[in-house]
Amino acid sequence: MDDLPDQLVWEILSRIKKTIDRNSLSLACKRLYHLDNEERKSLRVGCGLDPANEALISLCNRFPNLTRVEIIYSGWMSKLGKQLDDQGLLVLSNNCSSLSDLTLSYCTFITDVGLGYLASCSKLSSLKLNFAPRISGCGILSLVVGCKNLRNLHLIRCLNVSSVEWLEYLGKLEILEDLSIKNCRAIGEGDLIKLGPSWRKLKRLQFEVDANYRYMKVYDRLAVDRWQKQWVPCESMQELSLVNCIISPGRGLACVLGKCKNLEKIHLDMCVGVRDCDIIGLARKSANLQSISLRVPSDFSLPLLVNNPLRLTDESLKAVAENCSHLESVRLSFSDGEFPSFSSFTLHGILMLIKMCPIRELALDHVYSFNDVGMEALCSAEHLQILELVRCQEMTDEGLQLVSQFPQLCVLRLSKCLGITDDGLKPLVGSYKLELLAVDDCPQISERGVHGAAKSVSFKQDLSWMY
Repeated sequence: MDDLPDQLVWEILSRIKKTIDRNSLSLACKRLYHLDNEERKSLRVGCGLDPANEALISLCNRFPNLTRVEIIYSGWMSKLGKQLDDQGLLVLSNNCSSLSDLTLSYCTFITDVGLGYLASCSKLSSLKLNFAPRISGCGILSLVVGCKNLRNLHLIRCLNVSSVEWLEYLGKLEILEDLSIKNCRAIGEGDLIKLGPSWRKLKRLQFEVDANYRYMKVYDRLAVDRWQKQWVPCESMQELSLVNCIISPGRGLACVLGKCKNLEKIHLDMCVGVRDCDIIGLARKSANLQSISLRVPSDFSLPLLVNNPLRLTDESLKAVAENCSHLESVRLSFSDGEFPSFSSFTLHGILMLIKMCPIRELALDHVYSFNDVGMEALCSAEHLQILELVRCQEMTDEGLQLVSQFPQLCVLRLSKCLGITDDGLKPLVGSYKLELLAVDDCPQISERGVHGAAKSVSFKQDLSWMY
């Protein structure tokens, strides 16, 4: 090793991904120790960081070229020592001049003062805050004013972030590419419009409203009508995920759906107010769509909004099938409150997607219209590799036995399906057609029944969901 040039040793070190292996290698000799210190780019610490600020100083001095730092206090208790606080962030800002990616998770002692210290990290381009209850909008604003290269911002359960001046400031910078806001109760769908010109550069948006908080407001007509109809440019948007949002006709997020011409992935989970025309408009505009995931709320959960055509139908699936020729992944799910006879999508609509698009992955949850006829149709799905069926109660052993005839299927996941038994898996036993078979909580399938049905088998059974 002594004869090898530094560049070659650095190349060797870069190929060792596991931290425990890197740590062991650095103890082999002094040269490897010093070279590893110089080459180490990422650091992940948590509850073992005690005393936190002093330990962080030591780590920053040892690894002077850190670009990525993750500090995670999941499972922390007071007996584990004091958490990292604002002074710890001052240590980071003073000692990590190359810091570009920072994750702070469950750091409950960090306040706006600490974020103010991070504002001096001129190279910071990605910040993720997960459950930082003492952070407010003022702290976020001070950070984005200082970190003018911030392209990725994730805020998860930051409950006191109320003011949204920081959103307006980011909008003026026009550099934000990835924005994720989840369960930040004081930030609403209407606030997103304040991004202004930044919508043009945004590539990835995840917006999730706390379900309990949203449905306390769902009958508030003002919450629906306050949307301001605006033109939103979304030419760069590639991934869009909306959870528990209110989609008001012709306003707010409804305007976004039909303007993402480069969209590749769309996830709509329990979004109230999504209509066929929204999905049709999206499909016609987003010819490059590769993945669609829809979880539809119960038809009867919003009695005061029944005047709107809230239910999605096969017309949506038809538009996707006709316009999105690159579609590879489809996930359809109904909420637990959905009545079988009122399912939005019929078997005909689902099979249109399979027939007209190169679907590689299909997941159906609580889709009562899917039955043995649907399984028979999948025998001609030449691209299908992954199939996941959850609570599809109309499927029987007759349909399950057809899996052995699926041309490309290699992964099958079954969960909470009442109508299938060990007999349905018998054609697969010993054939090893499947790479993976996962069976969870299907009461009539036994562990013995899955044995030998795939190269790799996973079996779990917890029937508490039935009671």
